[in-house]
This record gives sequence, structure tokens and C-alpha cells, in this order.
Amino acid sequence: MPRETGTKRTILDAALALAAERGITGTTMDDVAERAGVAKGTLYYNFASKDKIFEGLLLEGMSGLTDALRSARVGRRGWEAIEALVGTLLERIAANTALAKVIAGELFRTDRSWQESSFAFRHQALAEFAVAIAEALPDESDTQTTNLMASGVFGATLLVGLEWLVFDPTRAQSDVVAAVLATFSGTLNR
Repeated sequence: MPRETGTKRTILDAALALAAERGITGTTMDDVAERAGVAKGTLYYNFASKDKIFEGLLLEGMSGLTDALRSARVGRRGWEAIEALVGTLLERIAANTALAKVIAGELFRTDRSWQESSFAFRHQALAEFAVAIAEALPDESDTQTTNLMASGVFGATLLVGLEWLVFDPTRAQSDVVAAVLATFSGTLNR
């Protein structure tokens, strides 16, 4: 999905900043127009509704994330791939904390018009983790367990990434990656 430019980009960026501050529900079209510095007519010319703005933002963000995760896994298998995926997810969160906040807030919403599209991208992102986990596990692991584990690693990394950037932003990313990986490596089991 190509990244928008010009007026559309300005509107999307304004909507994203507002949604990160107030949530999507707490953001109005008037707010977006004001923050973007455009007339409401310009806003509606570019986007028919608030849902269309946020659907575009979320799909753009999730598409970029899925592509980055897929690239991170190339040439790696098992635990090495999991390490690369966790690091890449944290890099993406650090690069766009506002989008990560919005995605985290929307992951489990089922009442949005973009639910079906976001589910597909979420599934693709989790599939990258699931493949790496399946490679790292003994042969007796089943697909449902692997998928749940993928969701656990993805969700924990997303939450830890937001926690890091909001409450401990001076901590090195490598420390955060190491903490996430230690959680899943059995270190807590000792």
C-alpha cells in the first residue's frame, strides 16, 4: 500500500496525532480539519468519512509492519527469526509511537468498518511470528498452539514497546529486545 502525499498525507498525519492523544472515538472531523489546517470541504473531498481516514491510516500502518516483519524473517529460522521479528516490531513502534498506540487500541475492536481489512493484516503479521515459532518448536507442536504463541509474542512486544517509549524512553532498544526475548526463552522458568 503506497504512502499518501500532499494534502491527504497532512490530513492523515493530523488524524493520527489526534487519535494517539484522544483515541479514534474521541476525534472528530472538525478536529482533524483544524489540526491539518484545511477546510472541512477539503477534508471531505479527500475522505468521505472519519472511518475512511482511520481505515486508510491503519491499513497503511499494518501493511508497512507486515512488510517489515516479512523482510526481517528472510534468511533466518527459528529463534534467530524470532529475535529479528521482536527487534523489528520494536523498531517500528519506536519509529511511529502514535500509530502503535492507535493500532494497540484498535486490535480488539470488533465494531469498526475496517475490522475485516485489519484482521487480514493482523493475521499476516502474526503469521510471520507463527512460522518462526513453529521452526523453533519440537515437531509435536500444533498450529493452534503456535498461533496462540505468535499472538502472545506479538502482543507482549507491542505492549512492552509502548511501555518503553512512554515510561522509559532512555533505555536502549537492545535492552528492551533482550527483556522480551528473555521472557519467552525460559529464563523465568529457572
